[in-house]
Amino acid sequence: MCDPHWSHVDEYLALADAVGARIGHVFETHVQADHLSGAVALAKQAGAQIYLHEAADVAFPHVVVRDGDEIQLGNDYVRVLHTPGHAPEHVCLLVGDRTRGPDPWFVLTGDTLFVGDVGRPDLHGTEDATGLAGQLHDSIWTKLMSLHDAVEVYPGHFAGSACGRWMSAKPSSTIGFERRFNPALQIRDRDAFVEYALRDLPPAPPDFATIRLQNAGR
Repeated sequence: MCDPHWSHVDEYLALADAVGARIGHVFETHVQADHLSGAVALAKQAGAQIYLHEAADVAFPHVVVRDGDEIQLGNDYVRVLHTPGHAPEHVCLLVGDRTRGPDPWFVLTGDTLFVGDVGRPDLHGTEDATGLAGQLHDSIWTKLMSLHDAVEVYPGHFAGSACGRWMSAKPSSTIGFERRFNPALQIRDRDAFVEYALRDLPPAPPDFATIRLQNAGR
């Protein structure tokens, strides 16, 4: 399970029970600010472990992961890509199924890469939004754009979320399609990308800071 919402915990458990599965791993791409996380509640009820990057400042038990770590899930694997920018602790999760082949199948991009947009760098560190925007550029170009065009992209949000600006309503894409058509990915120069990432940002919703603290267990 990745980035669970608090309001859907019972649904996740019911779905797992319906297919005779057990939820044993709960991944958070970062400490969320736009919704109350269900990670702690889900992990407690399912007897699962929570996985967060080592930079996450949280006050609840979790398994620390680092860039390049790989978690085995039977025939499948989850490979951690540390992708700071939207948040310092942000990770994307590259998933593969070794029964189909050794190459990764899809990537859960959280709030780093959306369909038609990239994540805002100002919601988790307004005092260093410029620095985070630079990290976002590096994360996208050194990690995500190094993936094969066929890798499927499943972001954490689509149109209507305050975590981006111009996201598509389409909930998924591929690396190749985003490489060709995502406006942010047409800007290869780092300084120009930073300027673009900071342009026309609407004010952060006032409750985001409070939600983030709650999700950190503080």
